[in-house]
Amino acid sequence: MPKYLLLSTEPITFKLLLSGQPKLMMEQGWKVLLVSSYGREVQQICRAEGVPHEVIPFVKGVNYVEDFISFWPLFQLIRKEKPDVVHSYDSKTGFLGMLAAKWAGVQHRIHSITEMPVHAKEPQKGFTLPEKWTYSNATSLWVNSTGMLSFFTSNSGIETTKLNLLGSGSTLGVDLEKFNRQVLKENHLVAATMRILPGENDFIILAVGKLIKRKGIEDLVAAFLKSKIVSKSKLVLIGTFEQEEEPLSQETIQTIREHPRVVQIDWTDHVAHHLALADVLVHASHEEGFSNVLLEAAAMQVPIICSNCIGNTSFIKQQKTGLVFPVGEVTVLKEALEFAYVKREVLASYAETLFEEVQEKFDRKSMRQLHLNEYRQLVNNQD
Repeated sequence: MPKYLLLSTEPITFKLLLSGQPKLMMEQGWKVLLVSSYGREVQQICRAEGVPHEVIPFVKGVNYVEDFISFWPLFQLIRKEKPDVVHSYDSKTGFLGMLAAKWAGVQHRIHSITEMPVHAKEPQKGFTLPEKWTYSNATSLWVNSTGMLSFFTSNSGIETTKLNLLGSGSTLGVDLEKFNRQVLKENHLVAATMRILPGENDFIILAVGKLIKRKGIEDLVAAFLKSKIVSKSKLVLIGTFEQEEEPLSQETIQTIREHPRVVQIDWTDHVAHHLALADVLVHASHEEGFSNVLLEAAAMQVPIICSNCIGNTSFIKQQKTGLVFPVGEVTVLKEALEFAYVKREVLASYAETLFEEVQEKFDRKSMRQLHLNEYRQLVNNQD
């Protein structure tokens, strides 16, 4: 019976991005072990997936002392478990997990690159030390978008045989049973409505993600305030302020907290219900691998406005499946918001086209099977 060890810094990754994969693999005869730092989601995940979980105290950010403290128990765990496959899903567990797995003699070491490298805009600077360690110690690197595959093929110097894009990309597609207007619960819709408190004719602009500069939140707030539709709209931001990671300016934070037309929600497990109330989803990120938020909005048939960073344009095509604006261009984003307000039928047609594409290419059920087949092939071909 082959064994599969799945690594993430935070357990919420298993709940939101990889749901159903561990359960499928267990049902198909694999032993599965989830490994992450502790979080309140752990017990819920173990019940839902039917697999065990081990806690390793990973810390956010680069802290080599704390990272070494995390590395040693991780190495011991992997050496004890002797998995056939170790798969990491973020930069921290890629850095520590790929090295630990190599030292422990694991033959198949997979790292999913879900974010662009630190110096993606200046590739001549090369990779950071953690990135170098991750990419060199992994035996396979799964990129999650066509744009990212092109970037790494052109700029990285990584052996192209290591690079792999499964299907059309994404981390694991989108759960079309969850992000489905037909299954939404009335009480959660009411709760979402009470949080937003929209006026009868308010145009709801939604953004989902960390409230940091890299996600383009300052650009979005500025564009919204400069637009002609402020008095007829509400800007809803689902995400937390991250003061340790590219914090927003104090002026922007104050605007978000005090402006009567801006609503900030720390987080919710019911993103689908908030999407159901939105007229448009805006993703203004400066860098992106492949945004799961875009997939979720597309599954809910919500029109999309996004920046033209690599991950976004791998999925959204200008004036075909959404509106695309240049990264950081506040004036163009403002005009896109105004266009979306006036031309709602046009945006709805883009959303419908994108919805059909998501059903065909990004259904999580199909993506789970694709991943399972890849793991099987690796283990069946091992020396």
